[in-house]
Amino acid sequence: MDASPSLLSIGKLARLTGASIRSLRHYDEHGLLASTRAANGYRLFAPAAVTRVRQIQRLIASGFGIAEIRAFPDCMLLVEGAAMCPETTPAQRRRLEAIERQIADLERRRARLLAMLAEPAAPDRLPTR
Repeated sequence: MDASPSLLSIGKLARLTGASIRSLRHYDEHGLLASTRAANGYRLFAPAAVTRVRQIQRLIASGFGIAEIRAFPDCMLLVEGAAMCPETTPAQRRRLEAIERQIADLERRRARLLAMLAEPAAPDRLPTR
């Protein structure tokens, strides 16, 4: 297949989205992007891939993994900034619950560390000069 002027090279897609070429290859290999191959074997992407990559980045930044994103319906990936589709609400709620558990765990650890720092140093452990 010859490169159509409307198709984007992986480098151009990376520049337009801020994603690394390695990430784009990863998304492509995991079925999140669709590429075609030029006669020279290089990957080419439709212009809609820009929106799709930005949505993938948005979802990853929200804590979703590649497998979860792959399971989302196309409506999640075709419109930049799209609200979650109703089919994804359970996955969103599970992700939010996991994040809230992580926050609670970090807060417990922080409280323990603050308590440790507030304890006076034992006399046998005082630093010597």
